[in-house]
Amino acid sequence: MKNYLIALLAVVTFGLASCGGGNDKAADNQEATQAVEQKADEAQQQAQEATNEAKDANQEAANDQAAASGKDGKTLFMENGCVACHKETEKSVGPSLKDIAAKYGDKAKLIEFLKGNAEAIVDPAQFATMKPNLEITKKMNDADLGALADYIMSIK
Repeated sequence: MKNYLIALLAVVTFGLASCGGGNDKAADNQEATQAVEQKADEAQQQAQEATNEAKDANQEAANDQAAASGKDGKTLFMENGCVACHKETEKSVGPSLKDIAAKYGDKAKLIEFLKGNAEAIVDPAQFATMKPNLEITKKMNDADLGALADYIMSIK
């Protein structure tokens, strides 16, 4: 768009300059050039505003997608398949929630692990089994991870 306006400006400028004449023609030429430049600036500003509006709309959509599900931790635990490998008080494929809560001892540490930002500390030998399932928790937003961690940490 900007290139189009610059080309238009050049054509108008050339056309006005080729008309010949005295100082009045030069003044008219300068005024026309300024008018075209002003229109080009306005068009560029409108394009920037449209770009900003589109960015805001995209950010709002991303925020909506990242919004908490509103589900409690136990529901998230069940719905995301964690229950297939973890039981509340007894070891199965993976460690029990009771053991996980005791080893991590801190909700923040558990959340860092669920985000994929910390090492497994309960049963590192089983980490290879857990690793594919971490892709589920890595995609969770902070509120849902907090709810899930609260549930796990509540098992004593």
